[in-house]
Amino acid sequence: MDISFHCPHCHQDLAADAGAAGSTIECPTCRAPIIVPEVDPTTVHVVNPIATSAAARIERHFSVPIREGGTETLIESPRRGGAEPVAEGGPTKLRVRIFRHTDCVEVGHDRYEELVGCFLNKVGEANIVSVTPLSYTYVDIGTQKVLTDYAIQIIYRG
Repeated sequence: MDISFHCPHCHQDLAADAGAAGSTIECPTCRAPIIVPEVDPTTVHVVNPIATSAAARIERHFSVPIREGGTETLIESPRRGGAEPVAEGGPTKLRVRIFRHTDCVEVGHDRYEELVGCFLNKVGEANIVSVTPLSYTYVDIGTQKVLTDYAIQIIYRG
């Protein structure tokens, strides 16, 4: 919080941090020594900058529509970390799952083989169409270096 005060010699408007109260400073205008006054608790007014902004002065009334019945899902979130259920007796679709090595490293622990093995066991050997190793390059955001990494592409029926 700043303390606003006037130079007693040249009447220049000055402001100083509240932590400087009681210390001696030099007036930037007349170069006279000035003691920064103590904060008077009766004159301190805490101002909320958001409440005093121009946007806060505009009164708006919003209404929320009320609907009968349940909610509907607009966007389906993709499943992560596991196989989608395999349909029993119905038509099966070919699906693709790619495991990137960098996505499987958590807090210094490499879980790549564990996650790939778990996925393959859930899908089942009979539903796996192909397993293809991949190698790719990407730019690391932190170091701005081009790095090479590996992944695996699994095509399966599900």
